Formats: sequence, structure tokens, C-alpha cells
Amino acid sequence: MALDVADFNRLVEEHGPALYRLAYRLIGDRHEAEDIVQETFRSAWKSRERFQQGLGERAWLVAILRRRTADYWRRSGAQKKRTGSAGLPPDLPSPEPPDQGYIDPIQRALDQLPEELRETFLLVVVGELTHQQAAEMLGVPIGTVLSRVSRARVRLREALLAAGIQEK
Repeated sequence: MALDVADFNRLVEEHGPALYRLAYRLIGDRHEAEDIVQETFRSAWKSRERFQQGLGERAWLVAILRRRTADYWRRSGAQKKRTGSAGLPPDLPSPEPPDQGYIDPIQRALDQLPEELRETFLLVVVGELTHQQAAEMLGVPIGTVLSRVSRARVRLREALLAAGIQEK
């Protein structure tokens, strides 16, 4: 069943904020994240006739967002370095203005995670997918997702505490 305009507008309102948070944490730049989300919704609109009700709107949109993020990295030629700028060693200061780069301690802590832990954590916690949806999207057993999210939480907590961020 294809989405009509009203259904699509509802998707944008309901899922847009979570998609933006996920895109920001995957890319680390607010302007690029906005562009990625826009491209995600553009792709979703173009493929709306293939949408199947009941299979999970958020999972469908996140799958599209992941593809648009991969396209971004491919287009930019940037490696997935999340500290500093692409092509610069991580210990050199970034030439980006401070409000556009990875300046918050959470992003720095996320950058320290291995890719598989970071992506799984972001899909479940930031993207608000169920563990089962994340497992299907990543092509891994649900136990792997549970383990990755748990390990990511522990490592993030340790990194934030080491950076002087106190628990509330």
C-alpha cells in the first residue's frame, strides 16, 4: 500500500527528529545531518509505493538514512574519521568552525567506540529502533545487538566519566 501525502507528512513529523539525531551522530555536522535527513525523506517519497504497512516505519526510514549516509561518505571521499577533518591526523585541530564539528563530549565518546558498537548503539538508542529491527537491519542475531548495545553503554559511560562528565 503506497503512502499518501497525509501519511507521508505524519512520517516526517513523527520520525524527523529521531532521524536528525541519528544522522548528526553518524556524520557529526548539523548542516550535513539536515541534508542527509532531507535526502532520506526525498528517497522515501520516491519509493513510497513500495512501503508496506506494519513492517516498521522507523526501520524503513533508518534503512534509507543509512544508505544516504553511505552515499555522503562516498561522495565526500572522506574516511569515517570522526575526530578532526577528513585527511588530517586526529591530533591536529580541525579547520571547521566550532559549531559545525564534533565538539560535544558525547560525540567524542562515540568516536572512541569501534564501528560495530557505535552503529548498533546509535540505531537502538538514538534511532529508537527495537533490538529486533536493528538485528535485522545489521544482519546479526538479536543477542549480538543486545551485547553490542550493552558494551557500548559501558564504554560510553567510562569515556564520559574520564572526560569529567558526571552522572545524574
